[in-house]
Amino acid sequence: MNITDLADAYRAYIACLNTQEWSRLGYFVREDVQYNGEPIGLSGYREMLERDFLKIPDLRFDIQLLVSEPPFVAARLDFNCTPKGQFLGLDVNGQQVSFAENVFYEFRQEKIRKVWSVIDKAAIEGQLALRKTKR
Repeated sequence: MNITDLADAYRAYIACLNTQEWSRLGYFVREDVQYNGEPIGLSGYREMLERDFLKIPDLRFDIQLLVSEPPFVAARLDFNCTPKGQFLGLDVNGQQVSFAENVFYEFRQEKIRKVWSVIDKAAIEGQLALRKTKR
């Protein structure tokens, strides 16, 4: 895949996530996908995403930065959402939070093979602490 095709494929993947068209996930993600070094397979990846949307009903992936260098894509995704209960071990309990995720993907045979993700948990902790001090 060239740079443009890879970027377009990634944008289509993000659109699939945002519309929760799970039956289409296999068009973008390989059966043998790995997440943060763990082989979870397509079904495990789908389950992880479905859980995320259950915990965060207003979840939306917003691409802020996208760099493609075949076979890799690097992205900074922004989120502004209201997770239920605990999120990343933090008691968010339906409060609106904003945070970013820095994520890298390796594509193989035009599909995502590996994903490395880091979520800015400190941004959420800061927002929750600030709200606590204002009470």
